[in-house]
Amino acid sequence: MIRFFISRMEKKYRQEMLRGKIGLLAGIFGLLTNLILFLSKLIIGLSANSVSIMADAMNSFSDSISSVLVLIGFKIASKPADKDHPYGHERFEYVTGLGVAILITFVGTQFFKTSIEKIMNPTNIHFSWITLLVLFLSIIIKLYQGIAYRYAGTKIDSQTLIANAKDSFNDVYTTSAVLFSVLIERISGLRIDGYIGFILATYITISGLLMVRDFVNELLGQRPAEKEIRQIEERLNRYPNILGYHDLLIHNYGPQKSFASVHIEVNSQWSLNQAHDVIDLIERDISKKLGVHLVCHIDPVMINSEEYVEMKQILKKVLKKLNGDFRMHDFRIRYKLMLEFDLVVPESNQLSEDKIKTEIARELRDLNKSYQLKITFDHNYLL
Repeated sequence: MIRFFISRMEKKYRQEMLRGKIGLLAGIFGLLTNLILFLSKLIIGLSANSVSIMADAMNSFSDSISSVLVLIGFKIASKPADKDHPYGHERFEYVTGLGVAILITFVGTQFFKTSIEKIMNPTNIHFSWITLLVLFLSIIIKLYQGIAYRYAGTKIDSQTLIANAKDSFNDVYTTSAVLFSVLIERISGLRIDGYIGFILATYITISGLLMVRDFVNELLGQRPAEKEIRQIEERLNRYPNILGYHDLLIHNYGPQKSFASVHIEVNSQWSLNQAHDVIDLIERDISKKLGVHLVCHIDPVMINSEEYVEMKQILKKVLKKLNGDFRMHDFRIRYKLMLEFDLVVPESNQLSEDKIKTEIARELRDLNKSYQLKITFDHNYLL
């Protein structure tokens, strides 16, 4: 069903509107199904006197609120950029996702007390076939809901919907556990309802905390996905007339709002117009193919200078001797007296910056190369 509606939307709406429409569809679908599950589980949980079923019902209630937050999030995230928000509103998806995660965590913690009380003072579950039927149908609905969320989330690259898909699949396992406890008590008489409720409360709480961590990282600005880095790298490698690139930085302002900057190394003998034409082509290419707004900085390289080429090779050997993971860029020879370059320091490095500089100077003196050193230490670039 969800595939049918999405295919209709793809024909009806422009690409810039499609994301918001699919997000709203997924939110409405989730809200309706979760409300049905919440009410049915709550009724049978109260009638059966089962804390695990009621815990599962409250989990469905939190999923209903999550669906409301998804609706609000996509509605606001789809708003165009304005004076106060020049990069758009797409990051609001992360805000609503964080709200969902906090809510899930709260619901989980509340059921710890109820479950412990049931363990300390166990009571029988009032068995009925309608209870089994509702729980079984709940598993089927949650399974389909997870498939629908995952399909919609993949279509529009929404981490919020994909997270909801994972939550739906996890609910399949939790409801299955509740069904198991009802059957065990019916067959053997063992009252494990409180223990199952405690396990579910633990699971819900941990899931919520992990989601809080993920969405906080998104809002703080975590490292881009390796796939995104590799895609930009692959596009840059297609330009044989540039000498190299470094200092790649990527900033995401939402799932479809990526900005990046990179330093492009070119022959110092190129004219300004020639260099501009090349980086302009790179920027337009990456924007068109990857949807990333890239800004390129030109770094001229003196590849026709024998002294430059010789000293660069010597420095590379010296750095490799100190640490095979050291990377150098922006190499310059200033006034034939000073070597100036940026050094990217890896996590494996154990030397202080002063020690690195001292060791490089010593190695150069041993080679009878008398230069002063001006080193800028980099720690946070992607390439």
